[in-house]
Amino acid sequence: MGLFEVYSLLDLEPVKAKGAYLWDKNGDKYLDFYGGHAVISIGHSHPVYVEKMTRQLNRIGFYSNAVRNPLQDELALLLGKVSGYPEYNLFLCNSGAEANENALKLASFITDRSKILAMRAAFHGRTSVAVAVTDNPAIQAPLNRCHEVTFIGLNDRKALESELETGAYAAVIVEGIQGVGGIQMPDTGFLQSMRELCTSTGTLMIVDEVQSGYGRTGKFFAHQHAGVLPDIITMAKGMGNGFPIGGLLISPKIKARKGMLGTTFGGNHLACSAALAVLDVIEQEALVDNAAQVGAYLMEELKKFPQIKEVRGRGLMIGLEFEEPVKELRLRLLKEQHVFTGVSGTNVLRLLPPLCLGMDEANLFLERFKKAL
Repeated sequence: MGLFEVYSLLDLEPVKAKGAYLWDKNGDKYLDFYGGHAVISIGHSHPVYVEKMTRQLNRIGFYSNAVRNPLQDELALLLGKVSGYPEYNLFLCNSGAEANENALKLASFITDRSKILAMRAAFHGRTSVAVAVTDNPAIQAPLNRCHEVTFIGLNDRKALESELETGAYAAVIVEGIQGVGGIQMPDTGFLQSMRELCTSTGTLMIVDEVQSGYGRTGKFFAHQHAGVLPDIITMAKGMGNGFPIGGLLISPKIKARKGMLGTTFGGNHLACSAALAVLDVIEQEALVDNAAQVGAYLMEELKKFPQIKEVRGRGLMIGLEFEEPVKELRLRLLKEQHVFTGVSGTNVLRLLPPLCLGMDEANLFLERFKKAL
């Protein structure tokens, strides 16, 4: 049997990782400025993470949601404290796409409506409704196009008001910062208007923090820079530092009933242990503040490069837009300078390093980046 080949792969095989570094099978060391699509939050192979996961494996790794799992309650309490949402409720699942699927389903349950308002250039996943609210027809099958979705421009307040005032939408969904869309940021005023319009029209406000959450932007969630309170917040990626886990933070205004959401694997013992380890390290090592400080320094220094058309982002979620395609630059960084980076579209280099990134590693990146230009 072979693999169903749907991924475009780099010709490189990592076999070891520690902190902000990777080693390939030949023993070559790489600086990781991509974190496996913003997944590595506290750094590769963090000792607290390894110890908690190993200890849990030696106890019980999994049982379904048919039994009590006190680790879920422990995670809910700690996440509420660290995120600043102690009054919200937590539903656990396994990925960002699954989190968005459940958020959209929940919104439809609560409002008894089926239309969704989404943003142009958005990415929310590759499954069912999640891909229907993703602005990329190339990855939508005919089945996905059956959902009622309207797209408007990010930060287009006039279109936002026009659509929401129809009272026809179950939810509006927006990313804290658009990642795949090129590190595009919603304006504070846009998010605040969205909150007001959602409240007045009975529409739920869903903020997708799958990539931009968990401290990456210098606050626990990117939308907290705008001071708004969403009805539902979705998260995944940095939540488990590589172990599959996702979740929803749900406003206390939304009441649960048995069976309305469900998953076999969501919130299993091992996943909760991973998430608890991540939150412990984020707190103990002040990684949210570190992301803010190191990210601000990187952005300031990167703005000095005349080759870059625009530097966008917050904290350690940074996009570098060039006039020309960045494919060759990314390959030079990888092959010649041993630096992992990502891309958004053709002209944007995407930087998503671990939140533990230090100033020495930031300066090392700047040196290697300069050589690669």
